[in-house]
Amino acid sequence: MFAASFSLDPSFTVAPVSRRTFGSFVEHMGRCVYTGIYEPGHPTADADGFRGDVLALVRELGVSLVRYPGGNFVSGYRWEDGIGPVADRPVRRDLAWRSLETNEVGIDEFMRWAGKAGVEVMYALNLGTRGVQEALDVHEYLNHPDRTRLAERRRANGVEKPYGVRMFCLGNELDGPWQTGHKTAQEYGRLAAQTARALRSAEPELELVVCGSSSSSMPTFVAWEAEVLETAYDAVDYISAHAYYEPVDGDMASFLASAVDMDHFVGSVVATADSVGARLKSTKRLNISFDEWNVWYLRDFQDRLDTGSTEWPVAPRVIEDCYSVADAVVVGSLLISLLRHSDRVTVACQAQLVNVIAPIRTEPGGAAWRQTIFHPFAITSRLARGEVLRVEPRCPTYETARYGAVPALDAVATHDADTGDVTVFVVNRHQSQAATLTVAVTGFGVELRVAESWTLADDDLLAVNTADCPDRVVARPTADVEVTDGVLRATLPPVSWSAVRLCVSDPEC
Repeated sequence: MFAASFSLDPSFTVAPVSRRTFGSFVEHMGRCVYTGIYEPGHPTADADGFRGDVLALVRELGVSLVRYPGGNFVSGYRWEDGIGPVADRPVRRDLAWRSLETNEVGIDEFMRWAGKAGVEVMYALNLGTRGVQEALDVHEYLNHPDRTRLAERRRANGVEKPYGVRMFCLGNELDGPWQTGHKTAQEYGRLAAQTARALRSAEPELELVVCGSSSSSMPTFVAWEAEVLETAYDAVDYISAHAYYEPVDGDMASFLASAVDMDHFVGSVVATADSVGARLKSTKRLNISFDEWNVWYLRDFQDRLDTGSTEWPVAPRVIEDCYSVADAVVVGSLLISLLRHSDRVTVACQAQLVNVIAPIRTEPGGAAWRQTIFHPFAITSRLARGEVLRVEPRCPTYETARYGAVPALDAVATHDADTGDVTVFVVNRHQSQAATLTVAVTGFGVELRVAESWTLADDDLLAVNTADCPDRVVARPTADVEVTDGVLRATLPPVSWSAVRLCVSDPEC
């Protein structure tokens, strides 16, 4: 057992909690859309074909925003294929995931689903095989009120009022050689800037996301960001970041410290963007849209990838990773990192929402259930309110092969001044030792008590949830937690994620 401690003070804030931190991602990939969010004929399907069991889980998950329709898929997508009578829509090849896209679900269907789910849509534009005119066209269809050809086409398709989409991604991962329409930083930066300026001519208040590196391991990482932003800095509002994590060669110690890499990723992109802004003498500050992040067993996917296949299936089972206790703890720690950087990371999307490396799994015609990673996301989304507080834990370190010495405990906290609630989110990364945590909370000037406390941990780090056993791994009330004399005390099991909400000492809190 090791000791860890820190102090909280409402004066030491990072930034307000951004609700957009709790975004997700729906791509036309695998079974995310078809038999994921959409399955006509399913026992829970509504009149529009959307699975009611999935919608209920999305609401419970607390998703605020969804990036759509890709992903690699978008770099070959023709948005107009997905509007108008379904019977008239063409079937197309999707080169990104080597499958067929029926276009049964398109813009209007997805926007209808988003309304039912209560989520904002961040729309991704195809800048791989298309360009400025197509971006203007889809914006016109989505947002222009009336009289223009595409606005009238939307109205003819049954949607009278514009959708009012505020956020647009200027392409996806165009630094990657795997991307249809892959470009150099110079080529992409020029196209992104042209597209951004054209969109602003149509609607000045749009929020635009330019593509950053597709991972921090790319050989062009930060050089790509610098060159793209030299051209596009003043035309955009965000630069994207993408990161996926997995245990490599059984190295659980490094895997549990994945947030160290996320912290470094954010710091590097912020430093690069600020450097370009300074060179350009701009008073503007770019934020980060971390619009793809998760645990992904990428090496398993690459090992199974059959590049010589001649088959073109519809909605195949693709990267349907089954998540463990350890994966859930890492997801909880990545959420801690995102909150810690709320001053610059104001949008984030866990990839993806259903079936494809997702917190929600389904079976066609059957059940929908929560994967282990569902629980830290849902609880963090529900409890993180108000201002993010600075947290500086004092604790031992442990050695990792990838990151060197890392803190055995990581944490962040939030404070809601309206309710007085203080919530602590904490991860014990140590594989064999429990942590005794003490947190000084006297700085809030009120007596606080534990309102609720949750811990996700298990003696079997590889335990998973399945359709037959959907609640094998859940977050349970923390066994040992209390507040006495202005100090929160808790015992945290090895390899665990916990959330503790404190409220004022009022029976109604």
